[in-house]
Amino acid sequence: MSEVNTKPEDCTLVLVDIQGKLAKLMDRREDLYKQLQKLVQGALLFDIPVIWVEQIPDKLGPTIAEVADLLPDHRPIAKSSFGCFGEPGFVSALEATGRRHVVLAGIESHVCVYQTCTHLIANDYRVTIIEDAISSRTPTNRKLGLERMRAAGAIPSSVEMLLFEMQVVAEGDRFKAMAKLFKD
Repeated sequence: MSEVNTKPEDCTLVLVDIQGKLAKLMDRREDLYKQLQKLVQGALLFDIPVIWVEQIPDKLGPTIAEVADLLPDHRPIAKSSFGCFGEPGFVSALEATGRRHVVLAGIESHVCVYQTCTHLIANDYRVTIIEDAISSRTPTNRKLGLERMRAAGAIPSSVEMLLFEMQVVAEGDRFKAMAKLFKD
């Protein structure tokens, strides 16, 4: 597949299982949280639909406040399958966007994010994995999950790379707001 600029009007952001008990165990979690916040804020600047899922929330807890607080008009979709495609509510929400490019982030790289990615690709979605907004409990599993997703056809990116690729030009109010996300 040839790579072309990512167009925000083609994309849906999918956030996978960024939940309390599990999120606290992630490798480099502080960096992960910061990148997820920038990603969500950037998606909202570009009016990209956000689909947010939680793995058995009654056991793993709710999505971390750092992310959930940025999405007051959204509600998570609960799931028990590792891959999001195993949850009919997710599939319906994704189809309702009418968009075929998924920007994917969350945890864990080698389980739920990986299975979601491969199911998306098998269902003819273009998938961009935001590598600095994906983690696992161990660096080895994070790396392995990312490698397998790339091998399956996912396009690697980072939060900053994705948002600047969508912005295209260094002008306008959205650019100014977006650039502030990367001032730290």
